[in-house]
Parts: sequence; structure tokens; C-alpha cells
Amino acid sequence: MTIRPRKNPGQQPAKDEFNYRINNQIRVPQVRLVGDNVENPGVFSTSEAIKLADQLELDLVEISPKADPPVCRIIDYQKFLYQQKRKQKELKAKTVQVVVKEIRFGPNTDEHDYNFKLKHAEKFLSEGAKVKAYVFFKGRSILFKEKGEILLLKFANDLEELGKVEQLPKLEGKRMTMFISPKAKKK
Repeated sequence: MTIRPRKNPGQQPAKDEFNYRINNQIRVPQVRLVGDNVENPGVFSTSEAIKLADQLELDLVEISPKADPPVCRIIDYQKFLYQQKRKQKELKAKTVQVVVKEIRFGPNTDEHDYNFKLKHAEKFLSEGAKVKAYVFFKGRSILFKEKGEILLLKFANDLEELGKVEQLPKLEGKRMTMFISPKAKKK
């Protein structure tokens, strides 16, 4: 009986999220060289491209493997990975998170409660969040669908200056929902 050493998962090499082939991992006969480190960009045999990279003490990195022939650059691989991570981070920072705030009404909501919720909706829209207003019909109050629709349309009308209706009142089960998105701010 032979005893095999167990692999510790903590000792496995770290895998980066980018899967670029470099140097001898590139197994195609020809590559297209581009970039700042190449005097005359064009199609080279892979072995020539690797020799050029070695002369410059840099790496041959396959940028676009699906192109014909694959596109490669001669650059420092660690610096290249750093730049890719930085670009991804910048793109992530530019994406806008859409926040949806909910406001619940009953079909028989009185004027004071309505105004209180209207002020909250105005605040949400001015902060750039979407508002999902809905009327919840409990028990037999489903008979007052018209009241709910009138309430939501009045709500949309009162918020006309701050937001635009994205979806008109729509009955889904025991809820009648309506979405209002903020208007673009004028600069």
C-alpha cells in the first residue's frame, strides 16, 4: 500500500481572472504583432515573435486569440495584467446602481397619508432612485380596483415634475403596481 501526499487546496497556484496565453503557451504557426515595442508590425512566425520578445526581455502575450492570425503584443505581462485590472475597475466604477424604492398604498388611503408618502417619493426621485408605487388590495377591497388606479394616476400626476411614468398602473394578483423613474437632471 502506497501513501500519497494529500494536496492542500491552500497551496494551489493563484489563478488570475484573465486567461491570456504567453510565450511558449502560444501554439499557432503565425501571429500578428502589434504595439509600441514592435518597429514594423505585421505577421511573424511564432518562434520569431518569441525571439523578438526575448531580445527585449519582455513577454509575447496573445491579446486576441480568435483573430486570424491571432494578435499578440510584446509587453511586460505583469504590467499588462495590472492595466487590465485597472480598466475593469474603472468600468465597474462607472456603472450606475439603480435603486428601487417601494411605496405602498391601500385603496382607501386618506389625504394625510397620501401627502406623507408623496413627500417621500419626491425625496427618492430627487436622489435618483426609481419609485415603485403599489396599491395592495386586502380581502374584498379588490372590488375597488378603480379607486386604486385613480390613486396611482393622481400620484404620477403629482410627481410629473420630478419623474416620468415608466409603467402605467397594472394589476398583478392583489397588487396594482406602477413604476416612476427620475427625470434626467438638466446641467
